[in-house]
Amino acid sequence: MNPLRRARSSAFKRAPVACALAGLLAGLFALGSAQAQNLPELFAAARAHDASFEAALAQFEADRARAAQAQAGVRPSVALSGGASWTHRDSSLPGPDRLLNQQQLTLGASQPLFRPANQLALQQAQWALQAAQARLQSAEQDLIVRTAQATFDVLAAQDRLRFIEAQQQAVAEQLAAARRMFEVGATTVTDVREAQARFDLVRAQQIAAANELQVNQLALEQLVGRSPVRPWHLPEGVALPALPGLPNATATATTPPAGLGTTPAATSPAAPPTTALPTWVERAQTAHPLLRQAEAGLQIAALEVQRAQAARGPTVDATAQLQLARSPNPAQPASGHVRQRDASVGIQFNLPLYSGGALQNRIAEAVALHTRARAELDAAQRGVIQATRSAYLGVVSGIGQVQALQAAQASSQSALEANRLGLEVGVRINLDVLNAQSQLFDTKTQLARARYEVLLGSLRLRQASGVLTADDLQPIAALLRAPQPKH
Repeated sequence: MNPLRRARSSAFKRAPVACALAGLLAGLFALGSAQAQNLPELFAAARAHDASFEAALAQFEADRARAAQAQAGVRPSVALSGGASWTHRDSSLPGPDRLLNQQQLTLGASQPLFRPANQLALQQAQWALQAAQARLQSAEQDLIVRTAQATFDVLAAQDRLRFIEAQQQAVAEQLAAARRMFEVGATTVTDVREAQARFDLVRAQQIAAANELQVNQLALEQLVGRSPVRPWHLPEGVALPALPGLPNATATATTPPAGLGTTPAATSPAAPPTTALPTWVERAQTAHPLLRQAEAGLQIAALEVQRAQAARGPTVDATAQLQLARSPNPAQPASGHVRQRDASVGIQFNLPLYSGGALQNRIAEAVALHTRARAELDAAQRGVIQATRSAYLGVVSGIGQVQALQAAQASSQSALEANRLGLEVGVRINLDVLNAQSQLFDTKTQLARARYEVLLGSLRLRQASGVLTADDLQPIAALLRAPQPKH
């Protein structure tokens, strides 16, 4: 099996099904790259292509192998060694010179009987593996957010370009009307020039929006490793899903005001509650991968103090050895070689008495590192709590902005119609209509962006609390719709 696939199955309980689904989606994505892709398909492609996530998978596999190395400290070890030598003997004693030939083969085995440091190292390896799993989970959560961010950037850029093009069309119609009215003497050249200036400004905005869309499109294609990419979009008027303790993002009415006398307070949304914040903070304190990683680091540091202290104690090993040797007969060299077989078993005891202060300083170092690990855990807890609170308040603020912009869009639409009517009866000028059009399309652009920010903020909140998974993309994907084919 591929090591990276083993890493997936080790890190996540549902990894076999998730990996198979990811592979299936990636295959469908490759086959139909010319078609539109929903958010889960884009994430599956990013998971198979993103270099940062592949590096995280490889690092997890390395951490898993490193943790398995600690098993060697409690298992027997066996070694085979051998050698041969040739000695030329030139002696002043009577007799011919001789070439002596010796061979030796040794098989040795050792089994730790009492090595507390090795047992502690095995426990450290188990904690290190948990930390590696937390790091891999954190990398997957980061990839989910990055994929959603890149997708929503493309969709927001598409909406902005679409609204600017609609505004450009409306300004062009207003410019044509101003020219017709100027030709018949019903208006001044000032109205024509104002409309022309607004048309040129919108055209410049259209060029900038088209460039922004192209840049965001390239960024998304680089992330998923496919081209072209056409993500599904979020239709206007779709109610956004509410998080626990939060209202629906489109709960307030968006109908236009009944008349010019309607007050803004009549359509202003109520402030979203923050009663669910303690629940999200509690989730973060129990499930966040950074906290699990820091907790594992603290346990490893505590075990390292025990290992350093255990190094001052005795160790006991069981040993066994079988040695085969062949050498010349020292008593009668002319008679040939002597073969010898030695077998031995025993117990080896070792107790360090003096190491030049190395053991004492090693203990002091481990204690200091344990203190640092505890401080890092405290810092991680505070950081996670702060990030969760910020993400929650960001979602609350985003929902409020969506509701306010919905009311602003309705008001802007009513204001545009009123200015058009005023222009016809002579109480408004052409510039008033142009300003009202600009305000309406700007509000639509901000509303579209705010809706994507709410969806992205919900993912960031789950990431901040440590509970984000690929399944959380499904409720968002259910809101999206495939774009219409281009003719």
